[in-house]
Amino acid sequence: MALIVQKFGGSSVANADRVRNVARIITETYRKGHSVVVVLSAQGDTTDDLIEKAQEINRHPSKREMDMLLSSGEQISIALCAMAIEAMGYQVVSLTGWQAGVNTDSAYSVARIKRVQTERIQNELDKKKIVLVAGFQGINKYGDITTLGRGGSDTSAVALAAALHADLCQIYTDVDGVYTADPRLVKGAKKLEEITFDEMLELASLGAQVLHNRSVEMAKRYNVNLEVLSSLTGNPGTKVKEVVKTMEKTHVSGVAKDKNVARLALIGLADEPGTAFKIFSLLAKKNINVDIILQSIGRDESKDISFTVARGDSEEAQKILEENKDYIGFKSMEANNQVAKVSIVGAGMVNNAGVACKMFEALSSAGININMISTSEIKVSVLVDERDADRAVQAIHDRFFNEFGSAN
Repeated sequence: MALIVQKFGGSSVANADRVRNVARIITETYRKGHSVVVVLSAQGDTTDDLIEKAQEINRHPSKREMDMLLSSGEQISIALCAMAIEAMGYQVVSLTGWQAGVNTDSAYSVARIKRVQTERIQNELDKKKIVLVAGFQGINKYGDITTLGRGGSDTSAVALAAALHADLCQIYTDVDGVYTADPRLVKGAKKLEEITFDEMLELASLGAQVLHNRSVEMAKRYNVNLEVLSSLTGNPGTKVKEVVKTMEKTHVSGVAKDKNVARLALIGLADEPGTAFKIFSLLAKKNINVDIILQSIGRDESKDISFTVARGDSEEAQKILEENKDYIGFKSMEANNQVAKVSIVGAGMVNNAGVACKMFEALSSAGININMISTSEIKVSVLVDERDADRAVQAIHDRFFNEFGSAN
């Protein structure tokens, strides 16, 4: 039979009843004759609670010690779930990320998986055991625990599926698939039967909380058979794949919102070659990712550059830029943490004129001002005031989906 990797998010194992429900899903799959490897996230708000505990002790703890702390959440989940499966009479073993052979680089808190040594997992599968693996974590070359960043359990699951050559990787969450927008926040959001890797990657990168963007990137690279479905309803989910049946028909697949955004602006820069390189190389050295970039037309031998970073990186980015003010050569800096990025994504957008225009029309009709715009072949993103973000998503979604019954 098949080898299936299943991943369950924090809400799916939030309490004892839900842990038992997850155990039931796992054992039902096992009873069908499949080999089962399961990746679990920390229960409910455990990770946030651990971060809060750390802040009570040290406002600026080292990333290494934070990884030691945060990795414990997933270990609690796998142990409890293993106990539930044991109580049902099945053979099961729980493994930490490092016991499961997940080797990473040494970028604490945002580590990337370098390889997965599958011998231990395979040995346990050969003994007909269900294998539970703590998500979100691994071990580096120094023998230290590392974590993969928020949402990293998705990446753990896909990496295991790729390394084990699994037949299917199922990502269980609290919604029953990928929707045109977050169904918990947007009226009229519709579930998609399937979506392309490229569209899902963009949606994940732009704030959709269904899948970790690195997991989608890895699934595409290794052609992992991926499905998103609910642990609570039992309904069919959404298939994430290279090519979908409706690709030629659908212009827009979804609307995403990201409030983890800050806008920085450097005013009065010299209008000369190399200025942008100075700015962004300094940020890159500190692993600060820059997203939307807007440069004004040079006038009076000066120009302005605005760009966005993750809100959590805003303070450090400002410090780096201020320390290098003379080297960069700007007159002043402005920072705004009260912004949000709203995006539309669709593989069919590139060949259909007017898609961006409809988005802008929806925002205009809702009285929402656009601060910055970024486009690619399959997405259009705008920066708006944070207070307008929810209204912006609803207005755009209504324009593309609810007014016509389908995306167009």
